[in-house]
Amino acid sequence: FSHRLHAGELQINCKFCHSNAEVSRHSGIPAADVCMRCHKQLTAPRGEQQAEDTLADTEKRPAKRIVSPELRKLYNSLGLGEDLKPDPNKQPHSIAWVRIHNLPDYVYFDHRAHIGAGVKCQHCHGAVESMERMRQESTLGMGWCVDCHRDTKANGVHGKQVNPSLDCGTCHY
Repeated sequence: FSHRLHAGELQINCKFCHSNAEVSRHSGIPAADVCMRCHKQLTAPRGEQQAEDTLADTEKRPAKRIVSPELRKLYNSLGLGEDLKPDPNKQPHSIAWVRIHNLPDYVYFDHRAHIGAGVKCQHCHGAVESMERMRQESTLGMGWCVDCHRDTKANGVHGKQVNPSLDCGTCHY
């Protein structure tokens, strides 16, 4: 999955795919049906499909659907055939996403509070829109978080005064 393409070039807002970030402690990993909102129609890079359409016109034949290898993985996970409809011979399975940002079990972090205060996703996750593959940019260690809370208490978030807690029990069980 290319964050550079989706969040960068296409400028899709993080919350389109990670919609739980505003309403849940966890931002969540999007379900495949979120991907299918676009990829039911968009099956390959636009240039590749346009080239096939042009060639088909020249050869006076119907254009073939071009499916990129990356999107084939999505369709296979959903058990879809060439027509992008369920194939009884294919077994649907979950996509094995790799979790990148892990906090210890004794740490409590709530995306709602941070998104609600106006903290941009990039503050903790880095310039996601430039990442081909997601990677952890910030340490997300206790000192990093405490420094952020202190700075935010003093300076606010984007001109908005907020009062982040410095109480240990807020983040630790």
